[in-house]
Amino acid sequence: MNRILDHPILGKITDRKTIPFQYDGTTYEAYKHETIAAALLANGVRKLRVHEESGTPRGIYCNIGHCMECRVTVNGQANVRACLTVVENDMVVESGKQLPNIVKRMVEQG
Repeated sequence: MNRILDHPILGKITDRKTIPFQYDGTTYEAYKHETIAAALLANGVRKLRVHEESGTPRGIYCNIGHCMECRVTVNGQANVRACLTVVENDMVVESGKQLPNIVKRMVEQG
């Protein structure tokens, strides 16, 4: 786990409760009130989705909700920003998948 457990200003966080959640079929633990992005980073997960056109991996970029790079699917709802969404007990999170490029296909078809 990659968390700072004893911060000089914030103190120790070892007394916080943990909650389970799933990411791409694997169960992880998050601290209560932690965002999906923070929980995944703490568990060593860096890739949150792939670019829609190129398929290159994407992760957290701004971590303040502006860039939309951290979009994931949460409990079936697509395009949820992991940096702003707090983990809930037994939440099911899926990485963003590469989608077919509909515009490109339409152009190719004429």
